[in-house]
Amino acid sequence: MSAEAAGTAPLGVAMIGYAFMGKAHSNAWRNVASYFDVPAFEQKVLVGRDAAAVSEAAGKYGWAESATNWRSVLDRDDIHIIDVCAPGWMHAEIAIAALDAGKHVLLEKPLANTLAEAEAMTSAARAARAKGVQSMVGFNYRRVPALALAKELITEGRLGTVRHVRAAYLQDWLADDQAPMTWRLRKDTAGSGALGDIASHAIDQVLFLLGDQVTEVSGRTHTFVNRRPGAEGLEDVTVDDAAWATLSLASGAIASVEASRVATGRKNSLQLEVYGDKGALRFDLENLNELAFLDATAPAREQGFRRIVVTEPGHPYLEAWWPQGHIIGWEHTFTHEVRDFLLAVDSGTAPSPSFEDGLAVQRILDAVEQSAASKSALVQLSPATEGA
Repeated sequence: MSAEAAGTAPLGVAMIGYAFMGKAHSNAWRNVASYFDVPAFEQKVLVGRDAAAVSEAAGKYGWAESATNWRSVLDRDDIHIIDVCAPGWMHAEIAIAALDAGKHVLLEKPLANTLAEAEAMTSAARAARAKGVQSMVGFNYRRVPALALAKELITEGRLGTVRHVRAAYLQDWLADDQAPMTWRLRKDTAGSGALGDIASHAIDQVLFLLGDQVTEVSGRTHTFVNRRPGAEGLEDVTVDDAAWATLSLASGAIASVEASRVATGRKNSLQLEVYGDKGALRFDLENLNELAFLDATAPAREQGFRRIVVTEPGHPYLEAWWPQGHIIGWEHTFTHEVRDFLLAVDSGTAPSPSFEDGLAVQRILDAVEQSAASKSALVQLSPATEGA
């Protein structure tokens, strides 16, 4: 039944930010209702600082109008959802204001640039949830069908007791030392470099797949290129190019995490390996429709990783797309994300990952930075409070 037939107005959506993530999210909002049964909504307004540029983007991406003042959008009764695709340094201010205004919030990862901001945002989300206002962090790789299937296999016990996880997110867009400065290379705007940008995804996958909590962290970060060409000559890079961490989990499992934006030849490779006493899984985002599974309970002469092409209607999310065997792509993860968020808002249930989940990742990122700064120390995290 449509919203109009039910006598309710469609949900009004406003999105803040229209660059890389804004384009990806816009594609999802524009297409989600064509493939999934979701509550009625309207792409009301796109917000950005440059009036001409945001107006052009709004027309291109399917938004009814544009605006340059995000606070004015929060005052509108026809706006029910705020999708935050702005840079990390703006997350806390926008998200807290939106939640306080009674707007449901979908927020790109990582939750914030600092732990203090993340804690304040989570507190605001908890208070808003008590009033029926929902919030979610956009860790879109939870919506890769192959990784959702991996989660199902682990939860079903197909791997037995998980002992070891390897997670590596590798890119090479900064391998060239002449690659120009951007806001992502300044600590005051980005918070951190590869650590917050892509290691956050790898860490979230460890928590998501295992349903576990981190108790102890050791880490290291490194900047390989300290100065890059900017508008006024060479500028200092104030964030990391790469990060490494070892995570101890409450279950007894150990996870190694690596992230790099200078890994020559790796374009967008999120690699995950999960090893249990009864089986193992392998995944690489550069082949996102495939999952490798080894069943260690089979006779030894039959064992070996087998390739699962995750395109069957029975696989997560894929009943909505193409006939079996027809692959989907990176952009579909955002469509799945928007679908899940809309259904949660419509049903009044808390979506996942929550701001609490985002805070758990933020605490681990902060612990990696602490450990890296001390060059040797292990940083303890309490399982009792990590998700609080």
